[in-house]
Amino acid sequence: MDFEFSSDQLALRDAISRVCERFPDDYWLERDRDGGFPHDFHAALANDGWLGIAMPQEYGGAGLGMTEAALMMQTIAASGAGFAGASAVHMNIFGLNPVVVFGTDDQRRRWLEPLIAGREKACFAVTEPDAGLDTTKLSTRAERQGDEYIVHGRKIWISTAQVAHKMLLLARTTPLAEVSKPTQGLSLFYTDLDRERVEVREIEKMGRKAVDSNMLFIDGLRIPVADRIGEEGRGFEYILHGLNPERILIAAEAVGIGRAALDRAVQYAGERTVFGRPIGQNQGIQHPLAQAWMQLEAANLMVFKAASLYDAGLPCGPYANSAKYLGAEAGHNACQTAVLTLGGMGYAKEYHVERLLRESYIPRIAPVSPQLIMCFIAEKVLGLPKSY
Repeated sequence: MDFEFSSDQLALRDAISRVCERFPDDYWLERDRDGGFPHDFHAALANDGWLGIAMPQEYGGAGLGMTEAALMMQTIAASGAGFAGASAVHMNIFGLNPVVVFGTDDQRRRWLEPLIAGREKACFAVTEPDAGLDTTKLSTRAERQGDEYIVHGRKIWISTAQVAHKMLLLARTTPLAEVSKPTQGLSLFYTDLDRERVEVREIEKMGRKAVDSNMLFIDGLRIPVADRIGEEGRGFEYILHGLNPERILIAAEAVGIGRAALDRAVQYAGERTVFGRPIGQNQGIQHPLAQAWMQLEAANLMVFKAASLYDAGLPCGPYANSAKYLGAEAGHNACQTAVLTLGGMGYAKEYHVERLLRESYIPRIAPVSPQLIMCFIAEKVLGLPKSY
């Protein structure tokens, strides 16, 4: 059992770090204050070929695994970019996995190459205001008319829709009352985000101002049949192929943002002098920081166990979900500890840890709640009765 990264993986981490060094804390502070998608950061990663890190080589990707993708995303978050930086490229890494697995060769060439090259951006349009985590209850409907589907409905918490050219859309093509199982009758599309038929309304939120979150109002969107992924009615099955990678990446990013906050807190504790001694000499300061480090390291082991299982083609659901839970909790605790270590200065934007704390709520809430993860582990791992 080897817990060390390979020389190639370490070289990858160093290369990503060098890109991130061009976008220091003050860059992300400005994005946090003023908003605006970090196009130059996105372009820098695209120019160096990183946006397709886990995509097939024949379509311009690097053909690497989820382990390398998680290492990349963790490095971005840990640089101080936090979830603003990670979310700017997150969709590239996992979002089009259903296209890779179930799309035709023509679809892969049409869709993957411009995304990897950075010419196009995409959003993930699944969540709805009245369905929440119960994806089978989606009400957005797509009715086939000849060679097109006509789509009506609403989506919520759709990241990057303000700048996206494309969207991965899950919609019901067969009414719920007409299917034998609720997971049937949903179809998956990857299509143009036609702003004449889709109103994109930004949601003001607590953090990560640089990467927009939105409500979508879809009214008569026309989608060619050629933009449907796989068979009609099997979209729920297809979307599942992206869920474990997403949980692994979110977990890696959560550990990364925790490390970013911990680094800044440790530096401050070593430099800040009160009563003639650095505050980091006091156990009341030391112990919470030491606990935060241990929690992050433990969560990180689960992240890369899940990633290694995924790359080996082995079942990884319990580990991917556990990594997301543990990473989110450890990352949030590290950010909160950092703010409290800095005291009043932790509340000041110029020290950056309050920004990281606000962003650390993202992995605790999305893409699946900690409570539902515990229900999943209780049922699927421990064999207890289903509770929901």
